[in-house]
Amino acid sequence: MLVVWIAVPVLCLVVLGVLAHGLLGAFQRLGRELEAAERDARPVLEQAQATAARAAELQAGGRQADAG
Repeated sequence: MLVVWIAVPVLCLVVLGVLAHGLLGAFQRLGRELEAAERDARPVLEQAQATAARAAELQAGGRQADAG
């Protein structure tokens, strides 16, 4: 019976260790995936911001021409 009392907590600790190792690995992979997605999306975001700035500039120029 003493063997059971020793084996059960040891087995529980092993299972918890495996789960913790899996979760930490998953979080590291998620971080790498997010960094890669940001690298891929950065040029598109910069282009969209430049386009929005140019559109705002053209609208401001059109308003000045209407007012003047």
